[in-house]
Amino acid sequence: MSDTTHDGAIATSAPPSADEGLTPAQLADKYGLSVSGARPGLVEYIRQLWGRRHFIVAFASAKLTAQYSQAKLGQLWQVATPLLNAAVYYLIFGLILGTRKGISNDVFIPFLVTGVFVFTFTQTSVMAGVRAISGNLGLVRALHFPRAALPISFALQQLQQLMFSMIVLFIIAAAFGSYPSLSWLLIVPALGLQFVFNIGIALMMARLGSKTPDLAQLMPFIMRTWMYASGVMYSIPIMLKDKPAWIAEVLGYNPAAVYMDLVRFALIDGYGASNLPSHVWFAAVLWAVLFGVAGFVYFWKAEERYGRG
Repeated sequence: MSDTTHDGAIATSAPPSADEGLTPAQLADKYGLSVSGARPGLVEYIRQLWGRRHFIVAFASAKLTAQYSQAKLGQLWQVATPLLNAAVYYLIFGLILGTRKGISNDVFIPFLVTGVFVFTFTQTSVMAGVRAISGNLGLVRALHFPRAALPISFALQQLQQLMFSMIVLFIIAAAFGSYPSLSWLLIVPALGLQFVFNIGIALMMARLGSKTPDLAQLMPFIMRTWMYASGVMYSIPIMLKDKPAWIAEVLGYNPAAVYMDLVRFALIDGYGASNLPSHVWFAAVLWAVLFGVAGFVYFWKAEERYGRG
């Protein structure tokens, strides 16, 4: 094709392209292009995450080792910190405020230590989840991998730390008359369900924390309120026996209380089934599935937005 210009010269133009008139989406489809960093489908995302399982385990182990590398006592702080917390709670709540009323000392001390250790497992998983993305932006922006690997690895790190604490917990339970028995095997499914619950809530907090860094400053207050409402330092049925029954029911079915009660029931001889809410195992499974699935899907929905902006 040719056109005459204003000075009489003849200019030629290229024939119309075959791509003329196509939208950007049509052009991308024609040439097999895809959006960089686009969110994969849910099934594909799970497959990619499974492919990074070795990274998740290694990252969790490395974080755990580095956590106390500058302290003289090193890894001993993994056990010393919750033990010191339990000692303070025993002094304030058990002796001064008398929250152990109705519970013998042989039961109350392992009851309290179990509550502190098990609740700390959830507390630290949540706090680590809040900073999982915002605290690792360099890694998120430099490498391409399923971002869910980060909050999951932090939850795994807290599970590894709990395993150290459980050794001390077993010793304390035996020292106060609760010796190893078949019921101790129930600790495995109880902590397994709590781990799934922790992953789900850590994923939720990771997405919220990625866009709202100030959430990390607010969470300690929320977690402290949750701890006081979960019966860490007292028995919910005993302390609330003079209150309307529905209050104890609601507090007893909150997930932190459910998982603590299951571990206490499995570990402590004097902590019988009468202390557990009805259908407690159903509640434990329900919380794990509900938060595990909802947390994972909620986090996956924003996959392409992490590390941007």
